[in-house]
Amino acid sequence: MMKLIGPFKQIVTLNSLPFKGALKDELLEIIVNGGLLVQNGEILKVADFETLRKEFWQAEIEEITQKSVLLPGFVDCHTHACFAGSRAMDFAERNAGTSYLEIAQKGGGIWSTVTATRNASQSELKTLTENRVNGFLKNGITTIEIKSGYGLSVEEEIKILNTINQLNTKADVVPTCLAAHIKPRDFEGSNIEYLAYLTENLLSKIKHLTNRIDIFTEKSAFGIEESIHYLQKAKEMGFQITVHADQFTAESAQMAVSLGALSADHLEASTESDIRVLANSETVAVALPGASIGLGEPFTPARKLLDAGACLAIASDYNPGSAPMGNLLAQASILATFQKLSTAEIMASLTFRAAKALNIKDIGKISNGFKADVQAYDTTDYREILYQQGSMKPTKVWKNGHLI
Repeated sequence: MMKLIGPFKQIVTLNSLPFKGALKDELLEIIVNGGLLVQNGEILKVADFETLRKEFWQAEIEEITQKSVLLPGFVDCHTHACFAGSRAMDFAERNAGTSYLEIAQKGGGIWSTVTATRNASQSELKTLTENRVNGFLKNGITTIEIKSGYGLSVEEEIKILNTINQLNTKADVVPTCLAAHIKPRDFEGSNIEYLAYLTENLLSKIKHLTNRIDIFTEKSAFGIEESIHYLQKAKEMGFQITVHADQFTAESAQMAVSLGALSADHLEASTESDIRVLANSETVAVALPGASIGLGEPFTPARKLLDAGACLAIASDYNPGSAPMGNLLAQASILATFQKLSTAEIMASLTFRAAKALNIKDIGKISNGFKADVQAYDTTDYREILYQQGSMKPTKVWKNGHLI
C-alpha cells in the first residue's frame, strides 16, 4: 500500500550533496510544502505535497497538521552503548586533575566497566542497552552502531554481541567487535599474544554476529604494528575493519587508510600529514566531540579535514567513561560552533556520510529508493534545529515509513 506523508513546511532532502569535502548551505535542496510517497518502507518520490496527492490519488494519506521540518533519520556510527555500571567516579577524578591514563592505571577506566559488564547477566545487559537505544531512537537516530569491548574474553565478548543482536528495538543496530579494546588485566601474556588469542579463538565464532572488527590503537592499548597484524588477519577472514585512531597520539589514522578501513574514528591528535592521507582516501573520518567534551581534550580538526577534501562523519561515542552525554545533536552543534561547520556539513555528517562509515548505501537522504527513515521537528526553519543545540527534539520519527 502506498502512503503519502505530509505536508511539511520544509523537507531537507540532502540530495546531490557529495560524500567528500566542504559544503555550503546553498547546496541544500529544500522542498517547501513537500510530501513523501512511501511504499514497502522505501521512498518512492519526494515532491510538492499537493502535486503528489493529485498524481497518486489512490495513496493513503498520513496528514501532518502542524508545520514541521523533515530531515533524514540520523546515523550514529560509533557507540559503546552495551555496558553495565557507571564511571561517575572517573569523571569526578578527571575534573579534579587526575588524567585518563592515571585513572586507568589505578583500576578505573575501561577495566572498571569490563568488571561491571562481566558481572551483569545477558538479560540485565539487554534491558540496559534497549533503554539506551530506544532513547536514541526518540531523538531521531534510526541507525545505531554498537561495539562490544567490555567483555575482553571469548565468552564475554560473545555474550555482548549476542545481546546487541537480540535487542528489541525498531532502530537498525549495527554490531561491531571491539574485543581489542585493551589487553585485559586477567590475561597472562603480551599484547601480541592477546590479539593472537582473539584471532584464533574468537573471530571464527562471531561471523554470524558481526562483520565488523575494531581496535583501539594507542599507547595505552595496542601499538601500530600489533594493530596491523590483527586487522590484516581480520580482513583475511572476511571482516570489514574500522579503527580507534589518533585519539591521543598520531599516525594510526594513516595505518587505517593503508589497510582500507571503512573509518578512522577520533582523530583529535591528527596532524596535517594525517589529514592529507585521510582526504585522499575513501576512509571516513569520524569525529567524536562527546569524547572531547567528556575528557576536556581538543576537538577533531573537522574544519581542516573538510577543507582538505575528507569525508567527515560525526558520532556520539556514547560510553560510560569518556563520552557519557550521548546527545548526538548537541555534540554536533557544539563541534559546529568551535570548528565553524556549516549546517549542510553537519547534516551530511549525521546522515549519509555517517552511513558510509557503516558501508550502508540506502539511508541518510530523503531520496527515491532510500529507506523511509525520517524525522520531523516542530519548526518552520531547518536552521532552528542546530541553533537550539540539541534541546529541540523531533516530534515524530518514522522507521521504514512507519511512525514510531
